[in-house]
Amino acid sequence: MLRAFVRPDGSLSAIPTRIRKRLVVLNLIAQRFEIGRTYEETEVNNTLRAFHDDVAALRRYLVEEGFLDRRHGVYWRSGGTVDA
Repeated sequence: MLRAFVRPDGSLSAIPTRIRKRLVVLNLIAQRFEIGRTYEETEVNNTLRAFHDDVAALRRYLVEEGFLDRRHGVYWRSGGTVDA
C-alpha cells in the first residue's frame, strides 16, 4: 500500500484521503520523530517538508490522529509503532 503513495526517494506523491491509508502513511512519518524528545514547530516542519510541501496538513493530521501531541508550540511523539 505504501508504494502507491511513497516515491523511491521517500517523499509522498499524495496525502491519502482515505483514513486507513492515511494512518499507514502517518505512522511511517511518525517514525522520524524520537520518543521522549520535544520539537519546535520549525523542526517539525523541516522534517515534514521531506515528505510533502503541505507541512501544515501533515502536522495537523499527525496531531489529530494521535501520532504527535502539541502544547504551547512544542511537539512530541505520542503514537505510532515502535521497533523492538
